Amino acid sequence: MLIKRKSIEKVESSRPASAPAPAKVRKPKYAPVTLSELDGVRYLHFGTEWVQGAMRIRKPNWPELEYAQQMMAWMLWLEQPQRIAQLGLGTATLTKFCYSTFPQAQVTAVELNPSVITICESMFKLPPNDQRLQVLEQDALDFVNDKANFNTLDVLQVDLYDATARGPVLDTPEFYTSCNACLSDDGVMTVNLFGDHPSYARNIKAIKFAFAQVICLPQVHDGNVVAIAFKRARDIDAAALAARAAQIVADTKLPAKSWVKGITAK
Repeated sequence: MLIKRKSIEKVESSRPASAPAPAKVRKPKYAPVTLSELDGVRYLHFGTEWVQGAMRIRKPNWPELEYAQQMMAWMLWLEQPQRIAQLGLGTATLTKFCYSTFPQAQVTAVELNPSVITICESMFKLPPNDQRLQVLEQDALDFVNDKANFNTLDVLQVDLYDATARGPVLDTPEFYTSCNACLSDDGVMTVNLFGDHPSYARNIKAIKFAFAQVICLPQVHDGNVVAIAFKRARDIDAAALAARAAQIVADTKLPAKSWVKGITAK
């Protein structure tokens, strides 16, 4: 998210022309979706140098950026999730990884900008919707406020940034309370934050208001901090987490041992 690279391709992100909207209804304005490539990695931007996601072209399902790997830290507590949702599609990194890694799970991604969905399908190898995968063109706030989604998710992954990358675009206690409501009793949420930005303290305060327990992984080199929020408080059993991390490494090659080190060192 904090890596800067010049974009080399632009794709307009406005919606296709349609019938005029009714009076007083404002259509959202989106920054242009742009791409860059370097050393075999394709990056997504929103018209700026801020990176909104990345994909190693030869390993399209692998979470290339370190913070994206950390967003999977809920795996330390949940081995067989049945329903996983991602707010903010980015390059579909988490969506693709969850879809391929957990064949028993229903995977949902929520993205407001239709051009992001289109570019993920054409340039980031997002599979088409099927019985297990659903990509919704929807506002994340509407999704978490929909009572039909309450108590349905085992995992919620939140990565909501605009073109300026000044902090999550949804960050209120009310928003995170709705996120909590969407989780099952053992549910876990991970959130991508900026550790060295004023938005960090505001988001942590709001998450702690809404959740029983919050743990933050150490800041990665690009400045991102992943917060792990639990609907119910969990014991931090170092031995059990280490054993689980070893299994995650064996199964997926994700650096789960470093997650445990960051958690238990606190």
